[in-house]
Amino acid sequence: MFSTQTDAELFAAQWAEAWNRRDIEAVLAHFHDDIVFVSPTALAVTGSSVVRGKESLRAYWTAALARIGSIRFRVVRVLWNSMRHELAIIYVGDIDGRIRKVSENLIFSDGKVVTAKVFHEVTGDAS
Repeated sequence: MFSTQTDAELFAAQWAEAWNRRDIEAVLAHFHDDIVFVSPTALAVTGSSVVRGKESLRAYWTAALARIGSIRFRVVRVLWNSMRHELAIIYVGDIDGRIRKVSENLIFSDGKVVTAKVFHEVTGDAS
């Protein structure tokens, strides 16, 4: 877990760098085997907005990355709630030139992400 806001920001920066390298295993290293991951993009790729389990999440992310040419995440803000063990990484995602602001909300237990929910900007204005 994170003891300071700076620790949370460092985690978020490393998370974005791993995505920018397309390093799924580096991202997955922080997820519990029984992760519950909810994302509107998962619906488009897998047919369900809910992905259960680390192996299913790996398969989803591998399939999603295979469909895109370029990916770039830039962290805008990091919100850490130590009482709830919840981290929100707010970032601008540029995927194949489609830019939008996203919030990835992660809940930790015993140092691993057990629940993740992704919220995408609707307006398309990522400023």
